[in-house]
Amino acid sequence: MEPSTTTFPPNVTSSWDAFPHQTLEAVDIVVLVFYFVFVLAVGLWSMWKTKRSTVKGYFLAGGAMVWWPVRTPLPIFHLCFSSSTVLLCVQGVKWNANGMFCVLVMAWLFLPIYIAAGVTTMPEYLQKRFGGKRIQIFLAILYLFIYIFTKISVDMYAGALFIQQALHWDLYVAVIGLLAVTAVYTVAGGLAAVIYTDTLQTFIMLVGALTLMGFSFTKVGGLDDLKERYFGAIARNHQRNGSCGLPREDAFHIFRDPVTSDLPWPGVLVGMTVPSLWYWCTDQVIVQRSLAAKTLSHAKGGALLASYLKILPFFMMVLPGMISRILFPDLVACADPKICKEICGNPAGCSDIAYPKLVIELLPLGLRGLMMSVMIAALMSSLTSIFNSASTIFTMDLWRHMRPLSSEWELMVVGRVFVLILVVISVLWIPLVQASQGGQLFIYIQTISSYLQPPVAVVFILGCFWKRTNEKVSMLKKAACLEYWELSRNTWRTSAGKPLL
Repeated sequence: MEPSTTTFPPNVTSSWDAFPHQTLEAVDIVVLVFYFVFVLAVGLWSMWKTKRSTVKGYFLAGGAMVWWPVRTPLPIFHLCFSSSTVLLCVQGVKWNANGMFCVLVMAWLFLPIYIAAGVTTMPEYLQKRFGGKRIQIFLAILYLFIYIFTKISVDMYAGALFIQQALHWDLYVAVIGLLAVTAVYTVAGGLAAVIYTDTLQTFIMLVGALTLMGFSFTKVGGLDDLKERYFGAIARNHQRNGSCGLPREDAFHIFRDPVTSDLPWPGVLVGMTVPSLWYWCTDQVIVQRSLAAKTLSHAKGGALLASYLKILPFFMMVLPGMISRILFPDLVACADPKICKEICGNPAGCSDIAYPKLVIELLPLGLRGLMMSVMIAALMSSLTSIFNSASTIFTMDLWRHMRPLSSEWELMVVGRVFVLILVVISVLWIPLVQASQGGQLFIYIQTISSYLQPPVAVVFILGCFWKRTNEKVSMLKKAACLEYWELSRNTWRTSAGKPLL
């Protein structure tokens, strides 16, 4: 059969047709403005409530946080918003299952060791454990590299996509404005402001996401109708003699074929556990919040809360993302690169607009504005956590190494200035984010990250639980892992007939 010609469906004529031209009514705008004023007020209140004149007060919230705000998982929800929900489908359950386990491992096994060592940062722990400065400096630089070139870049892509496609705002004005609000309470309030605003936004996001889930299932007819109708959600511009754009036959399978699948379940479970251990047990962004807990019991209570909440994104975001494909197949399931480019600006596909499309189309006035503001706030929350943790690492591990006699006041100033530098870097990322359109640049960056994280996790595991590990062995392990990465990458690209660049 001849392939279908590349024609635009009747309801798809320009890049803005994925979303209505008027996405916000007056009520939505009022809700959005009120929301951001309220969040900023909470951030300013937290500045007044906590003592920020000391290093511990600024970087660890004075070590006075109770259990329930310590581990509010708003960055988890943000990752779900920014990922290709329809493409991943129920595979996200495996990642969440790993995280549910690893966050408890952090609280019960790793955190008591970190607290006993009296550390502020993860590189500082390795310095105290091994007694040398090399691994501390190396790890501090590596963490900053990962934060700037992976975390900030992905967050900026997700935020830019939503702002540009769903809200039709000027990209630079919107992002700079959001970063300015973010910088106000992050620079002035420190970790306490980040934690309190995250807690508020997590609660509102849970309410909004659960409400949208209810609207979505009501619209599609329930779970059984979702399973039946999903496989018929095919765009009209689908190439009829190909498989591109078709729903996966194993879309509802958590455990996919161990041999023929592109995501074999043994590889996913085993291969994702080590990076998940790095993220939940050794990443500064995650551990720093637990170090701010009042006691170890409060830190464990926060970990239990996060573990329970981590299962919610599957129901609140993954399944609604699949419903979005059913309701808007010509947009979300776009299969022709030219038409996808016209619809959402990304020739690789438009699955990233699945959740924002539901927000705009299904929610009523007011609630739509609230949910849109929370989605933007999720970007802000993730960035504030990164900014605070990166400034902590730079100040405590690098600046204090360069100026060992620096006063506490100087460290506070350096930490705040470095946050402003990261804000500038975030703005400079925008043109590159726009040019990449979520394509090979981010895939390559995440590939690098996946090879950098496991050796760090292994070093921490051995450092915490094997007395014979020393700094020299740890550095050799990292070098060996990086060399293995380069060898395996070149071998794969050679076998695939691709250049070694």
